[in-house]
Amino acid sequence: MRITNIDSLEKLFLILVTYTTHQLITIEMNIPDPNKIFPLPDYNKLCFLKNIVKNPNIIIGDYTYYDDFDDVHNFEKNVKYHFDFVGDKLIIGKFCMIASDATFIMNGGNHQTKALSTYPFNIFGGDWSDAMDGKTYPFKGDTVIGNDVWIGHNAKIMPGISVGDGAIIATNATVTKDVEPYTIVGGNPAKPLRKRFSEEQIRILLDLKWWDWQIEKITESVQILSGNDLDALRNLVND
Repeated sequence: MRITNIDSLEKLFLILVTYTTHQLITIEMNIPDPNKIFPLPDYNKLCFLKNIVKNPNIIIGDYTYYDDFDDVHNFEKNVKYHFDFVGDKLIIGKFCMIASDATFIMNGGNHQTKALSTYPFNIFGGDWSDAMDGKTYPFKGDTVIGNDVWIGHNAKIMPGISVGDGAIIATNATVTKDVEPYTIVGGNPAKPLRKRFSEEQIRILLDLKWWDWQIEKITESVQILSGNDLDALRNLVND
């Protein structure tokens, strides 16, 4: 291909330089591999969760990890009443931290609370099989966990709950209501304990959505992300 136009040649040169620079930066960076099951050397009690989950109705984002006292494969065992015929999903975002024995109760565990009896007669068949004709069990939708969420040991999350980005679920909490972004909740039932940041700071963080940045940019920003200087993070974006 012959390029006679000087402007076109300059543009091509800039594209090549930009691409080459990006490739060199990527090669030089030692970025953890999100597709690696066990990211810590010689330690198999913590995994990048998306790499071990088999159920297609459990969707996990990159770099979300699960740490189990015994076996990381216990995670799916702790997603309870998750029946294919119900069709609900457990969706967990990126960069979440999930501690051992965290449990997700799905819609298959719901019973009728407005009927005279909560007993599920129909599942046992026979002359009881038509007990639910014209009726349905409660369905509260998918369970959705945002990004950068920390779920503590033995926490329980009930069906259809939405947990906002940056939230923290305390150890032994039972979450029965949606959790707002960057809110710490604890107790049974879980209640808000405090916000992690001011409303203005939360708005900025939600606008920045750092977890959706290119991994090279996140890697360049880990010192800032590990601190509490929000202005530095915002300036990084504006540079």
